[in-house]
Amino acid sequence: MDQTKINRFTDMIRNSGSTVFFGGAGVSTESGMKDYRSEDGLYNTVKQYGVSPETILSRSFFFAHPDVFYDFYYNYFLNTAAEPNRAHRALAQLEQAGKLSAVITQNIDGLHQRAGSQNVLELHGTTLKHHCPNCGAFMPVEQIKALKGQIPKCEKCGAVVKPDVVLYEEPLNERVIEAAVDAIASADLLIIGGTSLAVYPAAGFIRYFRGENMVLINREETAYDSRASLIFRDSIGDVLSQTVAALPL
Repeated sequence: MDQTKINRFTDMIRNSGSTVFFGGAGVSTESGMKDYRSEDGLYNTVKQYGVSPETILSRSFFFAHPDVFYDFYYNYFLNTAAEPNRAHRALAQLEQAGKLSAVITQNIDGLHQRAGSQNVLELHGTTLKHHCPNCGAFMPVEQIKALKGQIPKCEKCGAVVKPDVVLYEEPLNERVIEAAVDAIASADLLIIGGTSLAVYPAAGFIRYFRGENMVLINREETAYDSRASLIFRDSIGDVLSQTVAALPL
């Protein structure tokens, strides 16, 4: 790790009046979660269902084939022992120290909250909450997990319960969008980590940033590399943990 770059990063955080983190699947891969589009990601490795994971994760497929959806959903999203990693914990420390205004995430795993982050804007929803799309009744995630991939039925009306996850063919939540855009637009420092910035509309929110510094932490190049003040191609856990350790929190 280049210590000079770490020092520059810590100076940016120290001098920023409002720092926002925007993250993707790469934040959680160090916890053992699969990403989506890499060579080893879900979209390129899951073949056993006869249809693509993108198809399974669509609204129309959910309602047409809830049995297949929930088998896939349980196996790849709920049946995991993933714990928050160094990146999640470092971001929580920054927020607790008053150095981070918001975490905007494309992830649905809830690991930021489990690490201690409070102001988390989940663009694609969360696997930690499930509701009946018919009557709105809530079902705890522990109850969903206990079914081990079987279809959860609403105890009030009998309809198939749905995860509070934004599926393909569904719009993002307007209130979350507005909060995310406001946070990015008012930030002095935008830290982008673990995302290729290739998933829209979420990646398009970056265009609202008008602040002084943008820091990119990603293994691969992104469309925003030319705008970045600082780029790390290292482990996001390494970068954030070393940076936080160097700050007087």
